[in-house]
Amino acid sequence: MTKALFLSPHLYQPTLLSKKATRDGYGDALLELGRTNPNVVALTADLSESTRSNLFQESFPNRFFEVGVAEQNLIGMAAGMALNGKIPFVASYAVFSPGRNWDQLRVSVCYSKANVKIIGCHTGLTVGEDGATHQALEDIAITRVLPNLTVICPADYWQAFQAVTAAAEHEGPVYIRLTRAASQIFTTARTPFAIGQAQVLRPGNDVTIIGCGPLIYEALLAAEQLEKHSHLSVEVINMPTIKPLDERTLLNSVNKTHAVVTLEEHQVVGGLGSAVAEVLAENLPTPIEFMGMHDSFGESGKANQLLTKYHFTASHIMHAVRKVAARKQK
Repeated sequence: MTKALFLSPHLYQPTLLSKKATRDGYGDALLELGRTNPNVVALTADLSESTRSNLFQESFPNRFFEVGVAEQNLIGMAAGMALNGKIPFVASYAVFSPGRNWDQLRVSVCYSKANVKIIGCHTGLTVGEDGATHQALEDIAITRVLPNLTVICPADYWQAFQAVTAAAEHEGPVYIRLTRAASQIFTTARTPFAIGQAQVLRPGNDVTIIGCGPLIYEALLAAEQLEKHSHLSVEVINMPTIKPLDERTLLNSVNKTHAVVTLEEHQVVGGLGSAVAEVLAENLPTPIEFMGMHDSFGESGKANQLLTKYHFTASHIMHAVRKVAARKQK
């Protein structure tokens, strides 16, 4: 396990106003990898523009493969390329990959330990108007259960960029979960990133919030308001690597706070919250509030409307923190 990263002010800037989708971080990082690593190849299933793979396609057409609407073939081809020394990045909507080709991912990639990088785009509710059929809310659950597969959910544009770069250097299968909607950029190009390493964005003593993906910015806003108005000191931890989980950082924090809120744009069953609960059940039983989708599909709507309806805003996080703090005191 690696040591937790406490971000200093010049590496963590929550007041930045610029927004970009995490899928844009993938597209830009893949293009850079294409320039620096001739073994990197890219594959898509008829979604090059939506996954931002088109940037690589335009610059390196001989290393880009469009397989059409055939996600099982997409993974099979990538596995073969990886076993012959290439570093394939496979991008599609997460409901299709890993959703539709889970069998091929399990056997051809994970069982074989093939060096394939799977990019699942359009995850979570913020897919918005595309609706329930395209909002991947189960992909963490079906990927973290697979042996040999690393699972990453970056928090913003720059962390996605760094996660893609790290995945290329990592030997073995990696799944990276990305979002469609533009979200707050609050890290920088200099913010350190390492697979398996959590980031303590805000220290605190009363409650621990552990989240992944762009929603972690809402946790920062909630923590600020809770300290100001409720005198609650909230530690906010960004956990971009779901597997392997940074257990040391989790346990160090909970040993202080003895109360946890987990936050993810995913089903509460099988996701980050489940991973956290498994560690705490074995090592440090603790009151937990799980923020995520509670056995429900999403629906069509604007991203901010959906986040409000399904209780993912800063005010909803504040409610969960107060609730778990009260449970701790009983």
